[in-house]
Amino acid sequence: MMWKSFALGLALVLTPSCAIAQQVATQTVANEAKPRVAVTKHPGKFNSVDVRYTATVREHFLRDEQGAAIATATTIAYVRDGVKDAAARPVLFLFNGGPGASSSPLHMSAMGPMQRVGGSNSTEAKWVINHYSPIDFADLVFIDPPGTGFSRAMPGKDAKRYYSVDGDALAVESVVQEWLKANGREGSPRFLVGESYGTIRAAVMAKSSKLKWNGVMLVAVAPDVSGREMPFVASLPTMAAGAWYHNRIDRAGKTVEQVYDEALSFARTDYVAALIRGASLPAVDKHRVAERMSKLVGLPVELIEQENLRLSKNTWMFNLLKTPDGLRTGLLDVRVTAKLEPGALGDLDDPALGVVPPRAAGAPAGGPAPTPQSVGAVESPAVAAYLRQELKYPAGEPYYGVNFIVNSQWNREGGGKAFEGLAAAMNADPALRLYWSGGLYDLTTPAYAAAYTFDQIGIPSDRVTSALFPGPHGVYEGEENLARFNKSIRDFVLKK
Repeated sequence: MMWKSFALGLALVLTPSCAIAQQVATQTVANEAKPRVAVTKHPGKFNSVDVRYTATVREHFLRDEQGAAIATATTIAYVRDGVKDAAARPVLFLFNGGPGASSSPLHMSAMGPMQRVGGSNSTEAKWVINHYSPIDFADLVFIDPPGTGFSRAMPGKDAKRYYSVDGDALAVESVVQEWLKANGREGSPRFLVGESYGTIRAAVMAKSSKLKWNGVMLVAVAPDVSGREMPFVASLPTMAAGAWYHNRIDRAGKTVEQVYDEALSFARTDYVAALIRGASLPAVDKHRVAERMSKLVGLPVELIEQENLRLSKNTWMFNLLKTPDGLRTGLLDVRVTAKLEPGALGDLDDPALGVVPPRAAGAPAGGPAPTPQSVGAVESPAVAAYLRQELKYPAGEPYYGVNFIVNSQWNREGGGKAFEGLAAAMNADPALRLYWSGGLYDLTTPAYAAAYTFDQIGIPSDRVTSALFPGPHGVYEGEENLARFNKSIRDFVLKK
């Protein structure tokens, strides 16, 4: 997940030389506790193949330049048993975003061998085999960076040095290197899989890593689409998909994909041309464009003209269902709705995110708005129970699914150029390939923002695979999307 407005938190300055030293130091400290580890064996049927695999949950120590452990990162690895030539078997290193999010969405909703169903509470949730998991053809290593999952600062230490674009990427790279060496897999084909902010992490790692990557896979891409026109152009097709879903436009027998494509064509032509004209656009032409937008995104012509054709995400979310229903849409998933509260923020109180409870019926309006600090670290009891009970990991602390304290302290370091770095890496390595996917109902990271960015920064188009899904930020939501998503991953990894 990614929360754009939270990126404006206080910056922590970290010198590159210290950051690198913190990751590569290998000395150990006398009397230091050993990293926790749990190893279990499991059977399952995946993509019609019977598979036996080993699950290993391991704690990795991240060290400073003197060799002292500063923080931990955790890997949850699934390796197929009985493979004759492990060096030829792909390894996928997977993480989510935030910043401050654990790997649990990709792990327990998308690609892990077990899938969480029935709620986030450990007493309600259960785990079933994810028959679409790619474990039959690739080994999976899910990574929880410091401040997420069970990963923490060491007692008396401060992990903020890892709460930055470069510090985070270097920390995760050191974990990957340690895992490859410990498991004798330095020669295996390897792929990065990042979701949301994790797409930025993956892009930075692809550019700066000493490791050679076979492919980079990005889910819900989070580029920096800035400027006077493009933020509005990039969001318009997603708004059209949401208006289609909520029946706020005349569908005319069209599918959501057809409406999305129609809005995309309009956004890239007449709409962006009108925005470029700005105040010089004749009133009659402005009205004509507003009428066209209204038929696509479901807002009144008058409101669109009032906003000078520039519809912010909040304007659309707060007005599509405002009358007569008094509702707002979600941001991560525009299909989700909730009561439109006075002073709504749009992102942190996103009903699709679900970390801010709705106001109780009859409760008075007002009170302080939620902040990342007030929400804090959000526990995931169900994931914790799975790791403890099924994978036997000896952790007594809470598992943090999302940590907004980490998010609020993140140093972006001008990280908007991460994808330019990925383009440079691909141009330097003619074998490096890119996969990206987006959800038609995701307004947090609109799919067209990714397509536009990759078109502009020099990514070699003949090595790009893309896939759009009628889903939210987590494009794999729903069984049909889950099956298609994992098939698209398989096709990309195994492509010769």
